[in-house]
Amino acid sequence: MTTLPNRPNTALLIVDVQNGVVGSSHNRDEVIANINTLLAKARSEAVPVVWIQHSSDELKPDSAPWRYVPELIREATEPLVHKRYGDSFEDTELESVLAARGVGRVVVTGAQTDACIRSTLHGAMVRGYDATLVADAHTTEDLTAYGAPAPEQVVSHTNLYWNWQEAPGRKGGTVDTADITF
Repeated sequence: MTTLPNRPNTALLIVDVQNGVVGSSHNRDEVIANINTLLAKARSEAVPVVWIQHSSDELKPDSAPWRYVPELIREATEPLVHKRYGDSFEDTELESVLAARGVGRVVVTGAQTDACIRSTLHGAMVRGYDATLVADAHTTEDLTAYGAPAPEQVVSHTNLYWNWQEAPGRKGGTVDTADITF
């Protein structure tokens, strides 16, 4: 249903599952296990997998916090998109990577729910993509000390509101790992 012409394909996006991002995140191990399940399914169905990696003052390139968690292994043929902003499309080559693969729908996983995941979902939809959030394959850290809700509430609320997102010719939505279709 995407508004992008001649883009019938779906891609799996793995956003910022880096040591310094998910080290103390809510349900870290379960989320990574679910992403691995999605990764295996995408690869078995020849679905493009695109890795997104954030850089910042805290996540300096080539540092231990910047690296992807060791439980997730990127294949050399899978694109790696580097970013500096929350929205994975902003000032990156993500759009050209997806266009080259005929992608009009993205399936979003990773971290952090209340930052880069939300930004990427909205960024995808405003650019014409259908954007599906995998409800049990995203996470965030505990930011209650700064006035945020507990991480499980952040994840739950994001799943709730994204399930109902739509725009002319585009659709959001959530799905559990076990129910994903590419």
